[in-house]
Amino acid sequence: MTLRIAARFARRELRGGLHGFRIFLACVILGVAAIAAVGTIRESIGAGLVAEGASLLGGDAEIRLTYRFATAPERAWMDKVALQTSEVVDFRSMAVTPSDERGLTQIKAVDDAYPLIGKVTLTPDMPLETALQGAAGLPGAVMHPLLIDRLGLAPGDTFRLGTQDFRLMAALTDEPDNAIDGFGLGPRTIVATTALENSGLLSPGSLYKTKYRLDLPPGTDLAQTQLALQEEFENNGMRWRDARNGAPGVADFVNRLGAFLVLVGLSGLAVGGVGISAALRAYLAGKTEVIATLRTLGADQRTIFQTYFMQVGVLALAGLVAGIALGTGIPVLLAPLLESRLPVPAIFRPYPGPMLEAALYASLTILIFTLWPLARAQEVRAATLFRDATARARALPRLPFLLVTAGLIALLLASASWLSGDLRLTLWTAGGIAGALALLALAALLVRLAAHRLRPRLRRKPALSWALGAIGGPGTTAGPVMLSLGLGLSVLAAVGQIDGNLRSAIDRDLPGKAPAFFFVDLQKDQMPGFLDRLENDPAVSRTDRAPMMRGILTRINGVPASEIAPDHWVIKGDRGISYADALPDRTRITEGAWWGKGYTGSPQVSFAAEEAAEIGLKIGDRITVNILGRDITADLTSLRAVDFSTAGMGFVMVMNAAALEGAPHTFIATVYAEPQAEGAILRDISNMYPNVTAIRVRDALDRVSDLLAGLASATAWGASVTLLTGFMVLIGAAAADQSARTYEAAILKTLGATRGRILTSLAMRAAILGLAAGAVALGAGILGGWAVSHFIMETSFEVIWPSALLIILGGLVVTLLAGMAFAWGPLTARPGQILRARE
Repeated sequence: MTLRIAARFARRELRGGLHGFRIFLACVILGVAAIAAVGTIRESIGAGLVAEGASLLGGDAEIRLTYRFATAPERAWMDKVALQTSEVVDFRSMAVTPSDERGLTQIKAVDDAYPLIGKVTLTPDMPLETALQGAAGLPGAVMHPLLIDRLGLAPGDTFRLGTQDFRLMAALTDEPDNAIDGFGLGPRTIVATTALENSGLLSPGSLYKTKYRLDLPPGTDLAQTQLALQEEFENNGMRWRDARNGAPGVADFVNRLGAFLVLVGLSGLAVGGVGISAALRAYLAGKTEVIATLRTLGADQRTIFQTYFMQVGVLALAGLVAGIALGTGIPVLLAPLLESRLPVPAIFRPYPGPMLEAALYASLTILIFTLWPLARAQEVRAATLFRDATARARALPRLPFLLVTAGLIALLLASASWLSGDLRLTLWTAGGIAGALALLALAALLVRLAAHRLRPRLRRKPALSWALGAIGGPGTTAGPVMLSLGLGLSVLAAVGQIDGNLRSAIDRDLPGKAPAFFFVDLQKDQMPGFLDRLENDPAVSRTDRAPMMRGILTRINGVPASEIAPDHWVIKGDRGISYADALPDRTRITEGAWWGKGYTGSPQVSFAAEEAAEIGLKIGDRITVNILGRDITADLTSLRAVDFSTAGMGFVMVMNAAALEGAPHTFIATVYAEPQAEGAILRDISNMYPNVTAIRVRDALDRVSDLLAGLASATAWGASVTLLTGFMVLIGAAAADQSARTYEAAILKTLGATRGRILTSLAMRAAILGLAAGAVALGAGILGGWAVSHFIMETSFEVIWPSALLIILGGLVVTLLAGMAFAWGPLTARPGQILRARE
């Protein structure tokens, strides 16, 4: 037999239409569409960020400085290379109204050139330059509507920042560069930098950042300009960003979330794979006579395999094309709606990358789940003509098929790791899927055995006995039902448990450990009065304080830190640095030795132990940190246990006092107090020291909680596709099972059973399988949620019972819907007609 003959057989088989392959196609289309849609949205946002990089950045390039302004030589270099330069100062402060209302706000102080690109939109409509000029002798300001509402202000009212009064001129509707500002603890206020000269907010050591946006001549080589800056000011702590990647934080977040959702989509493909395998098994079981006839006519095993492999390939290709078209087309069609909801620009159009990614994942999944049924089919012998030979085939295929399947699984995992860029997350996802499938397969076997053994004991309850017989008898679909529904519910259960525990950590656990306030920008001469107010308040249980400045870890043992650990959070930005003489209270040294009180030798640094291990630091390494444009190189002499999860005070790096106390700096303090005392503390400290910024920890936690809600929602939508695929598999299993249930109903009617009792039996069968699948999914979801919380999030874990009970209820409802959708046929079938057809 030749490949051409196998192709002819396959073509003739396909003339019969899609009977038996509808669920096959539905599973392929849904799985491919989910992955293609996520990838298309991710690529569209990426393309928008690239195309609008300069607009998002506010210029062709940006130079950032930490807690200082550019020096005269630095500003001269910028003016030389740029057509125009705009200076922006960014920091937090407290806005105070005449009625003593207070709110944390993120200040953007700008010059006359801002914005270089784009337009600030105000309500009422006016140029930003006009708004910042103010009125009635006071400088002007514009403010986000949320903060205006919170403070009870209206255009024309006055408020205070530090010691400077401002007049609110308009509400800030839109700012062109807001996407790059990242996570802010307060709504935005824009003022002129010159108006802050007498505010006391930008004194030496205050916590602020300066950003210099450059409008470069057309055709400027951005890479060469960046290199020239680094050569000119090598050790000045200047950070460069340009329009090639105007919003790297946003791009990284979108890519990571997209990769995670694609891995969730792979769970949907795994569910679809169960449906694909079940549909193919059912189809091939119906082709036993055809296969046996072909073997009688001389077809060998290879020809049989090739015939049905080609059929599967053609249908899979059709499903791939339809799924890619659906997954790519929906985001493009919904582009206007999505663009209005997204906080960043996006260019929606078909992209080849997501299409190829979805096609690769789906092709490998289809191959993995179809090889075994095809291998079993080729073993049908001519001697078993008109017998169900596939039922007698070996449980496992031959060794070559096992090896190929293992290779395909390895290739799928390697592809997912490469495309997602996260090997650890990929392995966790794959392990979770494999574990859930194994647990569900075992549960299905146990349910069948239990049903088979319980049935004889429940003969006096006919409806329940019939339901158990259908579950535990031959030809049962309990396996596909529990695998498909259970895996979808497992993903949702895990998402629910992870989200619930993160919220619990924020809403319940963290407030018990976290301080009530962070106070920043405390000057040294303000500390005595500050401490006197708090330490004499019985509602204050504890006050921690420390000197603080910001620095950038630039070199490790003379090598650029970005080359040693480029992706570590400590390296990627500027970090809080403190100094101390004697060993501070509640500080535990895990390795090395503290320098001791009164030490005045060469600089030494103590590093957070966990972060040091992640970067690869060890005692004796030399650490170079740039602080206020000056490099300080210190020996690493100790490691400390630092718990950042408490939201309290914690520094990655602490140096000896002699190394830093001469540099301009301020103090930071955390205050642990009873909730009812927070208002008075905030009011008194703000009145005593207008320059001091108070950050209420509860407000920050609310912002984090809102962010988590959005992430959980996106993940739940991804998981819902998995559940929808599982529902399609359920429908396929119910359809495949309808003939057996119809025959069973015909016999029962002949023996005197009523339609109501038969319907009750069918409902019980669906309910038992649904409850079993939901219970197993709950166990798998709780186990997965615990693993993620414990090993990845490193948070405490407890079962979120409302979410858990919804999972079990969902399993019951979904199986009942699928089962009842196919109950009408068995109920209305005429026994005589059905039984004669079986004779």
